[in-house]
Amino acid sequence: MFKSFKEIEKYLISSNIKKKIALAGAHDDDALSAVVSAKRKGIITAVLIGDKEKIIKILVGMNESVEDYEIISCQGESECANLACELVHQKKADIPMKGLMQTSSFMRAILNKEKGLLLERALLSQATVLEHRKEERLMIISDCAVNINPSYEERVKIIKNAVQLANKLGNDKPKVAIVSALESVNPAINSTIEAAMLSKAAERGQIKGCIVDGPLALDNAVSADAAKHKGIVSPVAGQADILIMPDLCAGNIFTKSLTFFAELPSSGTLNGTISPVIMTSRSDKPENKYYSILTAILQAL
Repeated sequence: MFKSFKEIEKYLISSNIKKKIALAGAHDDDALSAVVSAKRKGIITAVLIGDKEKIIKILVGMNESVEDYEIISCQGESECANLACELVHQKKADIPMKGLMQTSSFMRAILNKEKGLLLERALLSQATVLEHRKEERLMIISDCAVNINPSYEERVKIIKNAVQLANKLGNDKPKVAIVSALESVNPAINSTIEAAMLSKAAERGQIKGCIVDGPLALDNAVSADAAKHKGIVSPVAGQADILIMPDLCAGNIFTKSLTFFAELPSSGTLNGTISPVIMTSRSDKPENKYYSILTAILQAL
């Protein structure tokens, strides 16, 4: 089981694994910096899609050889995103990556019925892989960017996607916490009701490959001391591998708090697709974009 992004990096380098990334909106210093870092490690090649003049200028400023990259001149966010997905369909690239563009533009390309990347009967969901430095392990938080207020059925699919991601990280039986504002079922808080339903469904084998419990407040989901203090006896409390957020707003605020206040390393993923997809925020640091590349390559294996 991988415990850090450095461990993933070391594994990929030692395995001589190399994937081709199609960076849509490549005229961006931070996204291109992450791609350059991965290329220098010998784990990727890249096709860069966007404003060719700006891309070349950025590469030169990084002392990179322009000849080492395939550069495709393309104007407009939708055009760049669609081309990245098309290259994956044509097997001319392995992984599309979001560069300088709105999330909505990138998402439309992923969801396009003809040339998109959504798996049949799957639900597209986002997940953040977080490096919990204090406990020296990786955790997954979902969904923080795609599903606004998921239904019970959608939460089941979000869990499935997150469990598959955890499996790629080497966790064969992840512990899933369904997070809400408190650990008791309260009819006035719908997320607590659905959390209890999900927990019972997993107990009866309707959700497979993981251990699910909820509702759990954030403190007792991640802190064994908090769970013990509150008298919570659970196979998940205090040791959750996956945190399923009640809605997009909670997930988005929580993950960005961990990034901007706690400065914990993280990577962003899209799940439920025919190939790994790298989707990070435009405000993410270059190192987190690089960690997202590492995660996507691992997913592609």
